[in-house]
Amino acid sequence: MSASMADELEKLVGENRVQRSGTEGPWDYWMLSHLQAWNREPLGHPGVVVRPRTTQEVQAIVQLAVETRTPLVPRGLGSGVCGGILPDPSVVLVDLTAMNRVREIDPKNLLASFDAGVNGFEAELAVAEHGLTIGHWPQSIAVSSVGGWIATRAAGQFSTGYGNIEDIVYSIEAVLPTGEIVQLGKAPRAATGPDLRHLVLGAEGTMGIVTGATLALRKQPERRDYSAFYTPDLEAGLEVQRSIVQAGWLPPVLRQYDPFEVARLFPDVVSDGRGLLLMVHEGPETRVAPELDAVDAIAKAGGLARAPHAVGPHWMQSRNHVPSWTDLFEKNLIADTVEVSAPWTKIGGVYTAVRKSVEALPHVLAVSAHSSHAYRTGVNLYFTFVAQRDGATDAKQRYLECYRRIVEATVERGGGISHHHGIGRVRKPYLKDELGEEGVALLRRVKSALDPHGLMNPGNLIPDTRNGERETNA
Repeated sequence: MSASMADELEKLVGENRVQRSGTEGPWDYWMLSHLQAWNREPLGHPGVVVRPRTTQEVQAIVQLAVETRTPLVPRGLGSGVCGGILPDPSVVLVDLTAMNRVREIDPKNLLASFDAGVNGFEAELAVAEHGLTIGHWPQSIAVSSVGGWIATRAAGQFSTGYGNIEDIVYSIEAVLPTGEIVQLGKAPRAATGPDLRHLVLGAEGTMGIVTGATLALRKQPERRDYSAFYTPDLEAGLEVQRSIVQAGWLPPVLRQYDPFEVARLFPDVVSDGRGLLLMVHEGPETRVAPELDAVDAIAKAGGLARAPHAVGPHWMQSRNHVPSWTDLFEKNLIADTVEVSAPWTKIGGVYTAVRKSVEALPHVLAVSAHSSHAYRTGVNLYFTFVAQRDGATDAKQRYLECYRRIVEATVERGGGISHHHGIGRVRKPYLKDELGEEGVALLRRVKSALDPHGLMNPGNLIPDTRNGERETNA
């Protein structure tokens, strides 16, 4: 990165918000990046880091990048887990954390507007002061940003009742790769051609830089309660889930754990090999009470037995407590979570095929799953695998092989390869399995139209090869 580029950036935003010496990553929470850091292997670093405070400064940075043909990598709080941010010295990393204003809270219309860099938990606290909630509770809420939710098409733990981020977003402000500022969305609903918000929802920084968003809010629930049931097998629990949501009941949290996850997460609840179905019910008293009665009747008809009520509060208090990568590396382990989804008629086959395929690897110690997001048409599964780590190079290959087997077994059984973590670099080789060759070609054309110089987060999300061959992971 030339010194003149840093000089020009300093003219735009000020000397104190331009970092000339490239700091090594990891820049997100992808396990492979943290494994490299643990092994003291060289990590990529950007040529320059710039920290804008306003949308106009972002626009000026993008315009400068277009003039100089300099690649840009936007970054929020770095909670992504798929390798979406791997800068090298040729790029300018646009750090959005200084864009942290709560722009407006509108209790009458139940809307709140934020800068893209606002911390998710701080956004929730801001609206809570007005008796409101965003209703978007990803596990990463305390370490993720509003703009990051949009860029990765995130889902929260309360999504069964409240929807995913695409259901919560009212409008999006973004700077396109050409330097234009766009405001996408201005009404509760519109029939004004294709919904252009979806050009940046889930685009992972490849189609522009999200600079702000307006989110639709809800009133804080009048009542919260819990229910929990033992599941004799995976199919019985899934069938009860299907019956609940297809009957029109939408408990915001609807989670089912296989016996291996129960043993790990709820060791004091059950030890006889059964699974667990957990629900959180909240909203007006007049809805929560009948919902509790209804799901109890559905679960009983499905052959499920009640589990202790304390399961729910325990989950609520401990739901975001997970070991760090360092904790695992110190135990000579590698691990990750891979979330997929499928229709109700196929999800059982996905579960069986994934576990069989991954367990066949000699270095794998455990593979388990839980569901966390249910829909009328199907459900997701959130797989966790743990394997032994023996040497840096071998550990990387072991990790990628586990990941490959999960994704390919899911595809073979008719499932979707990503539910809410996105694509990044780890899933990029499999995107054609989801979109088809024609879909990937269409995505490339959209990218080319929006970003004719290929400057936005190069190497992320979109497969590089055009001949249909499988590329390798970064």
